[in-house]
Amino acid sequence: MPSVTPAAAAGRGAAPPGDPALRFTFCGLDFASPIVLLSGCVGFGEEYTRIEGFSNRDAGAIVLKGTTGQARLGNAPHRVYETPAGMLNAIGLQNPGVEQVVRTVLPQLNFSETRFIANVCGSTLEEYVEVTRRFDASPIDAIEINISCPNIKEGGVAFGNYPEMSAQVVAACRRVTKKPLITKLSPNQTDIRENARRCIEAGSDALAVINTVMGMAIDVATRRPVIGNVQGGLSGPAIKPIALLKVHQVYEVAAPHRIPIIGQGGIVSATDALEFLIAGASAVGVGTALFYDPLICKRINEGIAAHLREQGMRNVTELVGTLRTGREIEDCALSG
Repeated sequence: MPSVTPAAAAGRGAAPPGDPALRFTFCGLDFASPIVLLSGCVGFGEEYTRIEGFSNRDAGAIVLKGTTGQARLGNAPHRVYETPAGMLNAIGLQNPGVEQVVRTVLPQLNFSETRFIANVCGSTLEEYVEVTRRFDASPIDAIEINISCPNIKEGGVAFGNYPEMSAQVVAACRRVTKKPLITKLSPNQTDIRENARRCIEAGSDALAVINTVMGMAIDVATRRPVIGNVQGGLSGPAIKPIALLKVHQVYEVAAPHRIPIIGQGGIVSATDALEFLIAGASAVGVGTALFYDPLICKRINEGIAAHLREQGMRNVTELVGTLRTGREIEDCALSG
């Protein structure tokens, strides 16, 4: 196993610089900002560093591209398509495989800039375990489990759409790693609350809510699907109302267990981020917005910090889960 290079080892355990009001602890890790750059949107952590003015330090954490046991070429084109207020994608988990990521990608990352989170994918339970075990023996800070992958042994049914399957994946990964485990929940299921509960019981340290919503687009001239895979994941502002509701629902399940949430889905401004924090997210995921505004993180950070000052709050954690639904008034009346 290769040793960790100075670049990967530098600054381990120290919080990156940033506005003190935005710093907090997530699963035992110091985050300099509540912003998390989402898997698939920033490659393996180096993609946006080529853009003048962009800095990994503006994010509390970066989730690396989805990684499988062996290399994958991904789906046939078209794989990305812009839709009204959103984007469809069906990349197909193109990646060089976990061994290549651990041996050649991770040593090039500067862990003093931000936290780096691996995204584990698999088509079988055994593959999830294999990839998780390999990342456990690496310098990665935490591991996100993408349970939206299709289970080939069950005819292509997504692990994340069934609570029992989701829990099995989490429990299996939990047994082979001591690193923080974040489970990425799918909105394409009957009851996200039940799935969240089962994942928490199976050992998940945090939850990411939500993954993309499945959709499609059609070329009317050819009468064929635009996306080569027929269907793809819809992201962007179009799914924000769905994501907000799911975060609120999951927070009701997660809060009693002190399980933090990364809220994601259509965040393109500080106001969007604030809504997710109020709904119950401890951190907020930014993804699609980066494609047309790579410097958006700095403005979101500034906007959150300004709002905290206006509200007389000293830290972003004071805002988490402060949604007023009217139920708190009813509870007070019932308690006398």
